[in-house]
Amino acid sequence: MKILESAENYLEAIHVLTKEKGQVRAIDIVHHLGFSKPSVSIAMKQLETNGYISRDEDGYISLTEEGLEIAVSVVERHELLTELFMAVGVSEETAKDDACKVEHHISQETFECLKSNIERIKNSL
Repeated sequence: MKILESAENYLEAIHVLTKEKGQVRAIDIVHHLGFSKPSVSIAMKQLETNGYISRDEDGYISLTEEGLEIAVSVVERHELLTELFMAVGVSEETAKDDACKVEHHISQETFECLKSNIERIKNSL
């Protein structure tokens, strides 16, 4: 399943914030991503409509099973790509920025090949 890059970024942010804070509200996402309140509000409505998040009566946001699956995949891509870029000499800040750009566009096939080869190399060390 393919969703928009912006939606992936929101789901990733919700996942990261949930792990950090336990509970997430829209204002947490505003601060984390640096977006405006109206932009985040519109995005949350779209994500909820599409079944990626749910919100309770107190405004707390949770990922649905489908939303969590996407968020975990994006985080995994981000972490592996950051690690790979740093391993070849890229600074941490640049590696994180570049990983964020690439994580949304790399094919599943390429990602899986990178992942298996990196694991193989680590196991041989």
